[in-house]
Amino acid sequence: MRLWKILGIAGFLGVAATGVVIARGERRRRAYTPEQIRLRLHERAAEAQEKS
Repeated sequence: MRLWKILGIAGFLGVAATGVVIARGERRRRAYTPEQIRLRLHERAAEAQEKS
């Protein structure tokens, strides 16, 4: 019975840690202004065209 309790707690902690990582990434994405996003997209498109 103790093993199942430990596995359950470990699973819960894993899910919680995943949620924290996702939330942190989302905050970083939302921190960009639309102009910054547009500039980055243009830069990536230019790099892709150079490689082709």
